[in-house]
Amino acid sequence: MKYKVVIHKAEEGGYWAEVPAVPGCFSEGETPDEAMENIREALAGCLDALSSMGKQVTEDVEVREVAV
Repeated sequence: MKYKVVIHKAEEGGYWAEVPAVPGCFSEGETPDEAMENIREALAGCLDALSSMGKQVTEDVEVREVAV
């Protein structure tokens, strides 16, 4: 299954990533690629934890851009 990931530039340096469809699923890295690699591992752990509690992620979150 594929999940959308949002990567943010951290104020203190590096990057942090989140999976909007899985609240609380975050990770970080020195580069965007490292953040993606780390969020992949974090997501697997979050999904395993949810599964062990008998829960599933069923709500998909749409990520869009907006110009201001």
